[in-house]
Amino acid sequence: MGDWVAFLRGVNVGGITIRSAPLREVFIGLGLDDARTVLASGNVVFAPDGRAHAELKLAIERALRAAFDYEAWIVLCTAGQVDAAARAFPFDASDAGRQPMVIFGSDGAVLEELAAAAASMDSAIDPVRLVDGTLYWNPAKGESTSTPFAKLLAARRFKASTTSRNVRTLERVLGVANS
Repeated sequence: MGDWVAFLRGVNVGGITIRSAPLREVFIGLGLDDARTVLASGNVVFAPDGRAHAELKLAIERALRAAFDYEAWIVLCTAGQVDAAARAFPFDASDAGRQPMVIFGSDGAVLEELAAAAASMDSAIDPVRLVDGTLYWNPAKGESTSTPFAKLLAARRFKASTTSRNVRTLERVLGVANS
């Protein structure tokens, strides 16, 4: 599980469309020749190239901005971190009536702020839990854009440092990382 995973924030929604092949080309252009995209929701798996986390994150965001002319933000994780986050999901991920979400962040203070805000919300509507630096959310299926927590999460001030993925998406990402 030595791969990196880049989760792009806000692509293929809200008018920002990025196809997998051009996305992969951006990573190849950065010298990440084995880049593999997963699904059409801004997930890229690639091998480390020796750059430090902060340097690599900045380089990817700059390259995405230049290539696609949008305000690009990513959360960069190791495949091991993604695996640990998926395994630690504290709710019933198999509940067909729920949408098991993992919120990744590049700023722990932001995740703590979101968790604190969620504590004052109705946990039946917005079950949220912060565990070991990862935020978990389990909204009812079809409600992931309309609950009070969803609206908070969509606030502009969180865009630069957070992104969410369904646990099933993480399983697909890990399948690519492990292949």
